Amino acid sequence: MRKELLFAFGAFFILSLHAIAGNFSDDANEQPKEAELTIHTYSKDITGDGKKDKINLMAIPFSPDALFLKEVWAEITTSNGSKIRIDYDGGYEPKMEFMDLNHDGIKDMLYSAATGGSGGLYDMDLHTLAGNKLIDLGLPQGPVIQGQFQDGYKAVVTFPETNQSYTIDLSSRKEDYERLGIYTDGKLNEPMELMVLPAAFYKPAKIEGKQGKGLKGYQQISGAYKADGIGTAVSSWYYENDKWNLIGMKWDADQVQTQKMGD
Repeated sequence: MRKELLFAFGAFFILSLHAIAGNFSDDANEQPKEAELTIHTYSKDITGDGKKDKINLMAIPFSPDALFLKEVWAEITTSNGSKIRIDYDGGYEPKMEFMDLNHDGIKDMLYSAATGGSGGLYDMDLHTLAGNKLIDLGLPQGPVIQGQFQDGYKAVVTFPETNQSYTIDLSSRKEDYERLGIYTDGKLNEPMELMVLPAAFYKPAKIEGKQGKGLKGYQQISGAYKADGIGTAVSSWYYENDKWNLIGMKWDADQVQTQKMGD
């Protein structure tokens, strides 16, 4: 009798374990799927066959009520039925623009999304799908920019690649710079470079002397700290010979007196 009871209890225990495991498996399978959102739908000829292709910009938000999108991608259905996906970095308010930037007569895809950080930075990507072949065209790496504080509450910004140099009068900020220990009575306490931030974003633009469009890049130059904006370096780029080429530089000062060296 005891053996029969032990066998019955053992069988009941094993069946219970299977039932519990089955419940856990069901729960795991019933995890809610993250909501996919269609941010934009575009209809453009991006393969060059003269027919419209469908581009859906999709995303998954960080949380149901969040503005930040943690995953973003493009789902492309070409006119011949091909399915192509491009994964992008997440961000705020993503969008795509379509224009011929590599000058092959076919619209390229320029993606951008705000990072939400200080400095107004954007994550950006540029692709072509000419002939149904996806190629990452890349974006300019940014120009060489040098900047240093100088005695007398001044700074010098130099663009070596275009042989441009500017002297900036920062005397309106002398109290702040003295308090921070950068200057003592107008004398620089030690050599100190300006802060050259990465390119915040690139904007399609007409480039002087060139056919079609290129890109203009915008980089903030700051003094003692990031919010201490001195001005913006604007670079002009044109895609030629399978690469981005620097065409010119422009200095846009932020409410400070600037003198171009040689003037």
